[in-house]
Amino acid sequence: MKQFRSMAYPYVAWISVLIVIPMLLIIAYAFTVEGTAFFQGQFTLANFARFFSDAVFIQVLLRSLRVAILTTIVCLILGYPAAYAISRAGKRSTFLILVITLPTWINMLVRTYAWVGILQDDGLLNHLLGLFGIGPLQMMYTDFAVVLGMVYNFLPFMILEIHTSLSKMDPSFLEAASDLGANRTQAFLRVTLPMSVPGIVSGITLVFLPAVSSFFIPKLLGGGQYVLIGNVIESQFLTSGNWSFGSALSLIMAIIIMLSMFLTRRLDRNRGIEV
Repeated sequence: MKQFRSMAYPYVAWISVLIVIPMLLIIAYAFTVEGTAFFQGQFTLANFARFFSDAVFIQVLLRSLRVAILTTIVCLILGYPAAYAISRAGKRSTFLILVITLPTWINMLVRTYAWVGILQDDGLLNHLLGLFGIGPLQMMYTDFAVVLGMVYNFLPFMILEIHTSLSKMDPSFLEAASDLGANRTQAFLRVTLPMSVPGIVSGITLVFLPAVSSFFIPKLLGGGQYVLIGNVIESQFLTSGNWSFGSALSLIMAIIIMLSMFLTRRLDRNRGIEV
C-alpha cells in the first residue's frame, strides 16, 4: 500500500487549500478587531461578546434552530414512510429512487425560485385554491414558505439515508419475528424501526446541518423581514464588510453544528447498544 501513498498528496493539498486554510482564516478573523487588525495581530473577544450581549442575534439564532428542527421533523415524518415503501417496492425501487433524486439534478436556487411563483398571491397554488372559493392566502414571507422550501430541498437526503439503512436489513429478522408470533406492527416496532436508526440519524444530520445554516431559502421565500443566522453571516461578509464579526458568527455556528453531530452520533451508539 505504500506505493499508493503518493496518490493521496493531491487530495491533501486540495483539502488544505479549500477547507483547512479557510477555516484557520475564519478562526483568526473571529478573534481580531474589525478592519486591518487581523494583520496587526490584535486579539479580542469583542466579536463574541457582541453576539451574546445582543438579544437580537440570540433571537435570530433561536429562530434558525427552531426552523431547522421543524424542517428535520417534517422531513422525518414524510421521509420514513417514503423510504419504507421504496425499500419494499422490489424491482421498482430503482425507478422510485430516480424519481426522488431527479429534482436534485436541478440547481437548488432555481428550484427555490420556482416556489416563489407557486406560493405568491397570484401564483399557481392560490389560483387552484380560488377554484374552490378559497383565498387568496398569504403564503410568501411566512414560516410556512420557508419550512416548505427547506423540506422540498432537503427531503431527498432523509429518504435516501433511511432507504439505505432499510435496504441493508436482513429479511430473515422479520421472518424470525413472525415465527415468534409478532404481527406486522410488532415486527416493525421491535425489528425494522430499531435497525433503521442509523439511517434516521444520518438523515437527521444531513437535513439539520444545511437547514440551520441556510441563507438563500429564507431570503427568497421569507423576504427581507425573515432573517436567519445564515442571512446575518452573509450580510456581515458581503454587505457590512465586517469579516471579524461574520467569522465569529460562523465559528459559533460551526461549534453548534459539531455539538449536534456529536449528540446524534452518541444517540446512535447508545441506541445500537440497547438494540
